Amino acid sequence: MIKRWKLGLCIAVLGAASMSTNAQEDNSRFKRIPVSEMTPAQKTYFEMLMAGPVSGTGSAAVQQGATSVGAPFNVYLRSPELAQKLLAAAEQIRFHSSLPPKLNEFAILVTARHWTAQYEWYAHHRLALKAGLEASVAADLALGKRPANMTAEEAAIYDFSYELHNNHGVSDAAFKAVVDKFGERGVVDLIAVNGYYVLVSMILNVNRTPLPGGVEPPLAPLK
Repeated sequence: MIKRWKLGLCIAVLGAASMSTNAQEDNSRFKRIPVSEMTPAQKTYFEMLMAGPVSGTGSAAVQQGATSVGAPFNVYLRSPELAQKLLAAAEQIRFHSSLPPKLNEFAILVTARHWTAQYEWYAHHRLALKAGLEASVAADLALGKRPANMTAEEAAIYDFSYELHNNHGVSDAAFKAVVDKFGERGVVDLIAVNGYYVLVSMILNVNRTPLPGGVEPPLAPLK
């Protein structure tokens, strides 16, 4: 399962890497910092990132041999000590969650939709589909609707995540559905993936991280 997941991740981000973003990158608020201009603390974070699992996925933002990194990592460089401390948590949440990859990615999409985080949705929509999420479920979510035809597990993830973002808490029913299917660790891992990707959404939106050239924004504003 893990090997198939990483293969899907690699395919998705390599596709993104092959597209030009030059026309849109000028709108980014945080310009890329070349390695040659990084402070010692920034270089430490850069080296940690390059040695970790993200660089092994072929990510468009983190590539082996690169002389800089893309957002959100480039933004993290502005607070390198914080970035270093966040990295272990980010890798745990993304690569070692107790939730199946499909459901972990689904929760990220719920977060991206709530924040209308265009780049986050663009990057993780592909990963969610590769991990087994039905395209119709993602399409409904993109429109701001509760997806039809979800599995029981997907419905539990959606209801918990939706309530958490919109109500700032969850109902007993939503809590019980996740506990019953994934245990208390699953609840904590679900909270963590939602919370961490709120941070990522904020960073990407504040940075105005561009989509690859020619890609239309996948999300309309929520009404």
